[in-house]
Amino acid sequence: MHIVCCIKQVPDTAQVKIDPETNTLVRSGVESISNPYDLVATEAGVQLVEKYGGKVTVISMGPPQTESALRECLSLGATEAILLSDRAFAGADTLATSYTLARAISKISAADPVDLVICGRQAIDGDTGQTGPGTATRLGYSQLVYVSKIIKVDIENRTITVRRQVEGGSETIEGKLPALLTVELELTTPRYATLPEFVRALRQDIRVWGASQIEAPAERLGLKGSPTWVKEIFVPKPQRGGVIFDGTSGSEQVVDNFLATLFGKEAELLSELFDKGKG
Repeated sequence: MHIVCCIKQVPDTAQVKIDPETNTLVRSGVESISNPYDLVATEAGVQLVEKYGGKVTVISMGPPQTESALRECLSLGATEAILLSDRAFAGADTLATSYTLARAISKISAADPVDLVICGRQAIDGDTGQTGPGTATRLGYSQLVYVSKIIKVDIENRTITVRRQVEGGSETIEGKLPALLTVELELTTPRYATLPEFVRALRQDIRVWGASQIEAPAERLGLKGSPTWVKEIFVPKPQRGGVIFDGTSGSEQVVDNFLATLFGKEAELLSELFDKGKG
């Protein structure tokens, strides 16, 4: 079985700041990490190959530094890695990104047929959850999203059965292969890399493909192929904290203060309602 896992390198959202003058993300000095959902996708792919046989190919679209995320996936047990890196890919929205990934997967499948594509449910920087479904649509693959458990893969009958999250619960569904899954964090936990796998990941060659290698027209890629425009980005205004009642001076005093504040607020609300009623 040939599995392709799609990976994204993202800024560590715990450190992201916004420039108040330009309303853009400040990326300088911010550490880049592998998208956690995509690491789960890679672990799921490796587990399936360990059970059914085959190989895992990881791909990612990004600048040269994205190679570190691919090497992390190789250390988890992925077989090979491909980096999609070209200035033509820059500025891509989810539409252009899904097109680029679909072209790359089609090229991979032409040489070694792909049975399953696994993506994280979403990336923690954009949180759109659109790239996986968009890629499946372009490839014409069965689309199984919000997957929390892979129940079985029937190689002979070319089907996969999964449990996926839906509003108010979950459902078990079956789809035909080839298929694309987008997975939840609870699907599995990425393993720790062993020393031999870590060394292999450092030494292994990573293929780099540009627009010409995936035979994609420039008008479908990057900023040119992206109809989405960000109108505004801003930092939410900080919320004021509530009243704090310090009980170190005695419980009776703090209770009195609490009741005085509570009844004072209620008196203000009643006064406002009374004034509105008079008006």
